[in-house]
Amino acid sequence: MRGGRRRILRILGGLALAPVAVRAQVRRPRVGVLVPAEVQWDEAAFRDELSRLVQAELEVRSAAGKLSALPGLAKGLVDSGVDVLVAANTPGGRAAAAATKVVPIVVGVVSEPGLVGVRNISRPEGNITGVTNMAGEIVAKRLEVLKQALPVARRVAGLIHPDEPIVKPQIRDLEQAGAVLQVEMRYFPARTEQDIQDAFAEAAAWRADAVLRLAGQALTLSDVTVRLSIERRIPAMMLTSAEVRAGALLSYFADHAAIWRRVAQYVDRLLKGAKVSELPFERPTKFELAINLRTARALGIAIPPALILRADRVIE
Repeated sequence: MRGGRRRILRILGGLALAPVAVRAQVRRPRVGVLVPAEVQWDEAAFRDELSRLVQAELEVRSAAGKLSALPGLAKGLVDSGVDVLVAANTPGGRAAAAATKVVPIVVGVVSEPGLVGVRNISRPEGNITGVTNMAGEIVAKRLEVLKQALPVARRVAGLIHPDEPIVKPQIRDLEQAGAVLQVEMRYFPARTEQDIQDAFAEAAAWRADAVLRLAGQALTLSDVTVRLSIERRIPAMMLTSAEVRAGALLSYFADHAAIWRRVAQYVDRLLKGAKVSELPFERPTKFELAINLRTARALGIAIPPALILRADRVIE
């Protein structure tokens, strides 16, 4: 009888503990994703990598290109009880940082960690870490590559989103690089498709030899930018190989698919107990140069063979 009582007590004790164990086994962690626009992140790369590592529920909220909507969306994700908050680029990262000082935040494709409040990149002191795309640091290199592809270029139109914090440091570096490369830069603000159309008309009137799309909400207007560069016959330096496949002359930028896979790995580590301070803010390890030779031939541009050999992707 005494043994039976002990067995009953063990069973009751097990039942008392069961809800916690069941919750631990059944409840999937929730990951919130905040993006200024759907095209601003590589969803497929992120989802594929995260699902390989951990079973988690994703809640994606997009501002659909309206940066003013980001703070409200970020607060909504925090209030919904997400375990980790992922944010795309600088405006997304800033909105996430303003929404919480507690929930771990992983920022993807932010240009400069300092712009989202991260001062110590090797050991983040707050609740934010992530992976930069070094957009600000490589903009001078992008102009140099454009000049190598088009040595005769003397005037280059820079397309910018005027509300993006990363625009100012890019312009600073472009002015310095332009002086060395003997390239005059002029900048054309564009928030909407109509703005892009106006910018190309003004760039053509200025007799721009090429267009360079600066980082910062660029992908939201990618299609129209590439289309107008073809229609206006103004060679364009864009940000992704997908834009080059669509007809842009070339692109040089960090491999965003690789960045978003790394972001997923950071999320996995946080969900499994790592602290933000243990996850240094990382830089990309791979940059892609893509060249569209069909576009070059259509524009009468002879791309130097040495540059073609350096390219990661060549569209014949």
